[in-house]
Amino acid sequence: MVVWRVPSPVAGSIHAFKYRLALVVDGSCVLRYDNEAGKGDHKHAGDTEMPYVFTTPQALLQDFWSDVDNWEI
Repeated sequence: MVVWRVPSPVAGSIHAFKYRLALVVDGSCVLRYDNEAGKGDHKHAGDTEMPYVFTTPQALLQDFWSDVDNWEI
C-alpha cells in the first residue's frame, strides 16, 4: 500500500496523488487499486479492471478496506 502526493497529476488523473494498494493472496494479486500513468484511476478485482472515482485519500483507503473486508477467499 503506497499513497503519495505528486507535484502534478499523473497522466489520466486529475488529482495530486499517486497510489497503489493491493491485496495479495497466496502470491497472487486478487485486488488492486492504482492510477498508473495513462490509465488514470481504476481498480482490478481478479481479472476484471474497472474505473475508480478518486475523491480523497481517506475515501480511497476506506473503499479499499471495504473491498478487502468483502473479499471471499
